Amino acid sequence: MLYDVAIVGFGPSGAVAAALLGQAGFKVFVADREHEVYDRPRAIALDHEVLRVFQQLGVIEQIEPFTEPFTDSCYYGVDGELIRRMTMVAPPYPQGYTPSVVFTQPPVEKALRVAVAALPSVIVKTGLTVFGLQQSDEQVVLHCRAEDGSEQQVRARYAIGCDGASSTVRELVGITLQDLSFDEPWLVVDVLANEQGLAKLPNTSVQYCEPDRPCTYVIGPKNHRRWEISLKPSEDPKAVVEDDATWALLSRWITPADGKLWRQAAYRFHALVAERWRAGRVFIAGDAAHQQPPFLGQGMCQGVRDVVNLAWKLAAVLHGHVQGRAVDTLLDSYSLERKAHVTDLTTRLKGIGAVICERDVAAARSRDRQMLAEGVAPKPRQDVLPRLTAGLIDGSACAGSLAPQPWLQLPDRRVRMDHWLGCGWRLLIAAGSDLGGPAPDPARALKLQTLRLGDGEGCMAEAEGVMARWFETQGCQAVLVRPDHYVYGTAADAQGLCALLDGAVAALHG
Repeated sequence: MLYDVAIVGFGPSGAVAAALLGQAGFKVFVADREHEVYDRPRAIALDHEVLRVFQQLGVIEQIEPFTEPFTDSCYYGVDGELIRRMTMVAPPYPQGYTPSVVFTQPPVEKALRVAVAALPSVIVKTGLTVFGLQQSDEQVVLHCRAEDGSEQQVRARYAIGCDGASSTVRELVGITLQDLSFDEPWLVVDVLANEQGLAKLPNTSVQYCEPDRPCTYVIGPKNHRRWEISLKPSEDPKAVVEDDATWALLSRWITPADGKLWRQAAYRFHALVAERWRAGRVFIAGDAAHQQPPFLGQGMCQGVRDVVNLAWKLAAVLHGHVQGRAVDTLLDSYSLERKAHVTDLTTRLKGIGAVICERDVAAARSRDRQMLAEGVAPKPRQDVLPRLTAGLIDGSACAGSLAPQPWLQLPDRRVRMDHWLGCGWRLLIAAGSDLGGPAPDPARALKLQTLRLGDGEGCMAEAEGVMARWFETQGCQAVLVRPDHYVYGTAADAQGLCALLDGAVAALHG
């Protein structure tokens, strides 16, 4: 059989890619060495963009019980003084979900796998190791080995390596990683605290910006608490994961009587980005394409963004929406967009890390004075996230930003926009606008869904005014939204709308 897409790796990124492509009806093959979801948490934070993707996959109700709102993060300086406070954007929330959440990873991954299992066009094989790869102008051939030693070949039009930081796919196609100059040893500890332990602990998440030992405390769901503790050069990473050594490092906060260790792991936190994300018909995504410091918990979010960006472009090509040279142009935009976005965000995370991890006492005191002078008013975490700056976007000021998802008001209930309109190309027109609808040709070419906001015939009312405020801020009357929920561009008048739609068709069709 010739599959449309073969995916190596069935972690969160691979599962989301399989679900998106399977929903679209493509024949997908997924291979993973492991049979089961890893039973302990690694990622702990998600944002509203990822929750919107889970909504698209139809798993949001199964996942929400394992999430809770992220508390504020308080940064304390050398002398224990509050020097910064990170929070969330204020409601009404622009994506229809809490902007930052903590979550329990194993049940969330299981929910994704259940969703994939329900898709008849997706085949998942676990206990399967990919050890070779060949490709031609027409297909990719994966050489796979099962646990019993038997071998098989899997043929697909395209392949995606979602196989982690030590990616075999990345190695097989000769993609190298660029070092963004961050390499530090840390201990990550997850604890299930009891009532006595919870009473001792801070009621917000904390960044201890202390030169002797920078560390992070995160309030997870229910009684789950996480510490990320920097290690000193004299400390052995293998020794600190022993229970007694871990409890000694936690003694500032709790004792063994206050809870039980769930997971402890020593890591070297890196800042690495693949020098290219595509090699012919093979793509890499998630940890295979990038690794970043853990500050703001963006690791899993980045991987989901990768595959959402790639999946709709693969779908467009596989559906035959584009022909000839335009195929490569569209698929090449994946690497262009995601590499720039990841590099920008990783650089920003490194900047946050530099604040937290300053080891020189005098420099740390100077940092504290500067940050106090700037004020400690809460700053939303979402302000740190960059927009797309190149690729399949036009020249509008907000092009490449994440488009809002408003709640729509029906006569008997509220509904999120994507539930009502779907997740293809969408044209949203502001309430009260005198713009006409899209011309038939670009509407057909984009398979466009149009939503006119407001009251009256042919309009849909908003429940919270999110889009009305957005249109006012952007100074436009219409916005064209891509299938991955990013803004392609905006228009302020009828002439601008024609140019916007024609530009999108030209970019998509070459």
